Amino acid sequence: MKAPRVTLDQWRTLQAVIDHGGFAQAAEVLHRSQSSVSYTVARMQEQLGVPLLRIDGRKAVLTDAGAVLLRRSRQLLTQAGQLEELAHHMEQGWEAEVRLVVDAAYPNQKLIRALTAFIPKSRGCRVLLREEVLSGAEEVLKEGHADLAVSALDITGYLGSELSTVEFVAVAQAQHPLHQLQRKLSVQDLQTQMQIVVRDSGHRQPRDSGWLGAEQRWTVGSLATSVAFVRNGLGFAWLPRHMIERELAEGVLKPLPLVQGGMRRPLFYLYTNKDKTLGPATQILIELIKTYDAEPLAAFAG
Repeated sequence: MKAPRVTLDQWRTLQAVIDHGGFAQAAEVLHRSQSSVSYTVARMQEQLGVPLLRIDGRKAVLTDAGAVLLRRSRQLLTQAGQLEELAHHMEQGWEAEVRLVVDAAYPNQKLIRALTAFIPKSRGCRVLLREEVLSGAEEVLKEGHADLAVSALDITGYLGSELSTVEFVAVAQAQHPLHQLQRKLSVQDLQTQMQIVVRDSGHRQPRDSGWLGAEQRWTVGSLATSVAFVRNGLGFAWLPRHMIERELAEGVLKPLPLVQGGMRRPLFYLYTNKDKTLGPATQILIELIKTYDAEPLAAFAG
C-alpha cells in the first residue's frame, strides 16, 4: 500500500476553507497567512490530480469530487483524533482492549446492558467478546487469553465473584411422546427417549453436559441449535429458561413433569485473569457486569 501523498494538515486546511467561508477566514482561524492556505489547497489538488474547489464569484466552492473527498476526510480526521486520544489514555494506564469470555448459557440481555453502559465510559477501549460452552471458558481463562470470564464452573485456583443463577428446565415439544404419558416421569421414561446435549467447547478436560442415563443422544454445537432441535420434536433437553420463554408461553415447549431434577439452577461466577493487573477499563466493566447481573431478567423485557 502506497503512503498517502496528502497529509492530515492539508485536509484540515481544506475543511477550514469551506467551514469558515474562504481562504482569508481560514487563515485567521489557523493562524497562518492567506498565501500559505492558498498554496496548501493548490498543492493538494496537484497531488490528488482532482479539482477540489472552483471559484464562484468571489467565493471558493467545492466541486462534486471535492464534496465527496471532504466528507470522507472529516471521518479521517475524527479517527486520527480518536487515535491520539486513545494513545493518551494508554499512557495513563488505560487498556486498548478487554478480553471477555462468557459461557453461552449466561443471559445475553444482561451482558448487552452492561456493554452498552460501558461504551460511553470506555475511552476507546474495545471489548473482545468470546462465547464458550462449559469448560471452554475455563480453558480460555487459564491459557491467558481472557481478562474476564463468566462461568458456572468452580475454576480451581481462581476466586470468582458470585453472580446470579441461571435456571435450566427439562423440556420437550408439547406433542413429544414423554408428554403423551400424562403422568410424572421416571428415570426409566427418559432412558427410552433421545436427549439433545451441547458439546463442551473445551479441549483439555471436556465435561459432559447431558444426563448420563440417556441411551440415545444427539450432540450439537450450540444452545441455539439445541433449542431448535427440541422445538422441532427431535428430543428433550435441559435448556436455560431465558432462551425458551416465548416457546413456553406459546405452549410450543412444555416442562417435563419429572419426579425430581426437572430444574437446575447453577450459580454463575465472574473470574479475572490472576496473572494480569486489572486496568481501569477492566474494573469499570467488572462493576457494570455485576450491576446488571443483579437486576432480574424481567427488567430487560421489551
